[in-house]
Amino acid sequence: MGLVQAYLDRIAAYDQAGPALRAIRAVNPNALAQAQAYDADRAVGAAGASKPLGCVPLLLKDNYNTAEVPTTGGSASLEGAQPARDATAVARLRAAGAIVLAKANMQEFALGGVSVSSLGGQVRNPYDLTRTPGGSSGGVGAGIAADFALGGLGSDTVNSIRSPASANNLVGLRVTQGLISLAGIMPVSKTQDAIGPITRTVADAAALLQAMAGADPADPADPLTAAAAGRVPERYADALKPDALKGARLGVVTALFGTKPEHAEVNRVMRQALDALAAAGATLVTVDDPAFEADALNRDDDVQTYEFKALMNAYLATIPNAPQTNLAGILASGQFHRAALEKFLTGAEARADGMADPEYAARLGRIAAFEAHVAAVFEAQTLDALVYPLQKRLVVPIGELNQADRNGIVAGLTGFPAIDVPAGFSAASATAPDGVPIGMDLLGRPWSEAKLLGLAYAFEQATKLRRAPASTPPLTASDRR
Repeated sequence: MGLVQAYLDRIAAYDQAGPALRAIRAVNPNALAQAQAYDADRAVGAAGASKPLGCVPLLLKDNYNTAEVPTTGGSASLEGAQPARDATAVARLRAAGAIVLAKANMQEFALGGVSVSSLGGQVRNPYDLTRTPGGSSGGVGAGIAADFALGGLGSDTVNSIRSPASANNLVGLRVTQGLISLAGIMPVSKTQDAIGPITRTVADAAALLQAMAGADPADPADPLTAAAAGRVPERYADALKPDALKGARLGVVTALFGTKPEHAEVNRVMRQALDALAAAGATLVTVDDPAFEADALNRDDDVQTYEFKALMNAYLATIPNAPQTNLAGILASGQFHRAALEKFLTGAEARADGMADPEYAARLGRIAAFEAHVAAVFEAQTLDALVYPLQKRLVVPIGELNQADRNGIVAGLTGFPAIDVPAGFSAASATAPDGVPIGMDLLGRPWSEAKLLGLAYAFEQATKLRRAPASTPPLTASDRR
């Protein structure tokens, strides 16, 4: 119980007070009681006390259904919306002993990269309080960086786990689509959505993945997981070896590096990271291929606006007390962050049947061709992973409504897994005393999570680039409740 209370004390000191990170949307009122029950079981040697995630406090992005805390997607239009049961991933985490400590603020409806919402406000980056934390899982990212919990869970339609990992000096894993059930996750796109952990270490990400991964044949709401049958190793942790980079072949994707002055700091840090990969035994292979150009992929192939309305309307129908029952009602309510969302929401609502649109079919065709092309690149070059910066430029200042120059679309379209690891920091400044964090993505073939975790772990151990933000220091005795 003391661990849970310690995290609650840090939330009280730093989320709305102090640096006012605004990372937390709602604390679970039952968290302390659940921790106390765990302690009681442990005292008498009960079986539950030996669970792999026993009493591990977690932050969940506020698009994960939980039976005890409303799930709002950060939107005032859905305030108080209470699912009847946990998302499948949440149920599995609880079965492993974890405690849902709090729901985290996010970019409203997971539709953007700066983590601002009508219900929770603007999340601030703990390394530079004038900047955003990335997004859309920015509340989880800022909260885990500030040590508000042991680990967290986000969702990733294009960039949204790895962007806050990159911006907050964290590890973020987007899994192969289907490895973790999406049942009970507020949707954006059935083609592009995936979920996964956001943690301070690779080992923590492996532990959370172990609890969630695998087929869920009992849940017809998510048939995608059928492909995961037989693909989950007994222990992802077995892949965490400090020499895992020795002999690895990594493709450096030149099209995903910037060439403008605003990209200089990221490029400097990435050069150092590539040198560290090579020093650890990896062979770096240049992949000079315009098919990976992220802006073109986002513009020509992304299908979010075609799928969002039908999926959101179906999701809202499963929430017993949903304040709005469809996207039209959300728009009519006006209770959403207009500056950030109105263009997307009105565009999605205007599509009578987006998934019957000929352009939607054309985009799906291009996505399939791109997925095959990326697989062919892996095969032709005998690659273990592709490597590139998740964001070509530093995370943007608060007030901007778009995080430009992100590369997450490659995983978003292919469904391939990708892990983001701390690569370093920009130069220090008046607002960022340690610099702004910069992350490196490693993208692998489908179902290669164990290999990616191993590569990331070896890089993490060789570089040890994780450090806590200065804005949320350890609490003194007088700070605690």
